[in-house]
Amino acid sequence: MTLAIGIFVIALGVIVSEKLHRTKVALAGGVLIVVTQTIEQERAIEAIDFNTIGLLAGMMLIVRLTEATGVYTYLAIRAGQLARGRPLAVVVALAGSTALLSAFLDNLTTVLLMVPITFLLADTLDIDPLPLVLIEIITSNIGGTATLIGDPPNILIAGATGLTFMEFLVNLAPIALLTFTVVTGLLYLWFRPRLQIAPAARKRVMALDARKSIEDPDELKRALPVLIGTILIFFVHKPLHLEPATVALLGATVLLLVSTQSVEAALSGIEWSTLFFFIGLFVMVGALEETGAIGEIAEGVAALTGGDRTAELLGITWISAIASGIVDNIPFTATMIPVVEELQGRNGDDAYWWALALGACFGGNFTLVAAAANVAAAGMAERSGRPIRFVEFLRVGVPATLVSLVLATAYILLRYT
Repeated sequence: MTLAIGIFVIALGVIVSEKLHRTKVALAGGVLIVVTQTIEQERAIEAIDFNTIGLLAGMMLIVRLTEATGVYTYLAIRAGQLARGRPLAVVVALAGSTALLSAFLDNLTTVLLMVPITFLLADTLDIDPLPLVLIEIITSNIGGTATLIGDPPNILIAGATGLTFMEFLVNLAPIALLTFTVVTGLLYLWFRPRLQIAPAARKRVMALDARKSIEDPDELKRALPVLIGTILIFFVHKPLHLEPATVALLGATVLLLVSTQSVEAALSGIEWSTLFFFIGLFVMVGALEETGAIGEIAEGVAALTGGDRTAELLGITWISAIASGIVDNIPFTATMIPVVEELQGRNGDDAYWWALALGACFGGNFTLVAAAANVAAAGMAERSGRPIRFVEFLRVGVPATLVSLVLATAYILLRYT
């Protein structure tokens, strides 16, 4: 356990310092875990979440193949025109779309679809794209909190408890909506100086003919039905007993078959550095889980609260958020589920599950490595030549998470105690 914690802490420290690329650090940490036999090689492979890897690879291929048609440029221009080039309207449109799609699609897929449009829109309006991308990352995690399928921690909780889609919606959507409104408003005020759109840029956007941005109409006719079909299948993947990765790779495969673009060109659109970062991170976090380090944190939640129901609910929320910000909210939620089951069993109260969901999902905004959507967006930003620094994200993510947790605390106290 000591070695697993040491390797993880050192790796996280180097990532924060940005002295080395985060993918190099994550891979080095993962290799050290295996070489030092902190965990068995087979267990290290099992720790890699291939569903996340497959979802990322599939959606990256879909985005790359459809991007060549010019459809994202078209959508970016139309979004700018509908907002009439007004900064507040642009933020509301992008943040609202991201949160809504995250709730009913999932936040990782949504970010992979929205970020390319956002960069093109920012270029069209001649503004810095990073504030918009950061706002989308934050709102994707908040929006994903609202439903059973929106964020991986909720999917894990539903699988362990049998709680229904409507139960998630009724209990989590109200606080997700309130938090989205408050946090988006605060983020807009924070970034407002960097989102000033010149009158000339506004006029230029309004004068553009979006239809001219479609570079290959024939390719679009082949690709668009596949893109729309893939998104629709995402909405019903649970009843179809299909994993999100299967849906994404199905869509990517069909697109490769119907597209005239070469396989080499398509594969060049995959963010390989992001995929390998996840592989290294999953191995390091798997070691923390396997050696019992995450379990110690989970048990500490129960010990700190001293059996008081209100303290247990709030303790689960806050500690889950902070821990998720350090080790990723997916493995921490998986480790917390048995602890929450025991606490919930004593009281017969589903409020414990909502406390865990709020903490894990909102905690996804704490750091750049706290949620898969964050890392994916950072990889796309880096590929576009505008990397998101770890500390830069902290300046936004920490305040947004704290505001979210304060609102969640009030909500739990008012509704469940």
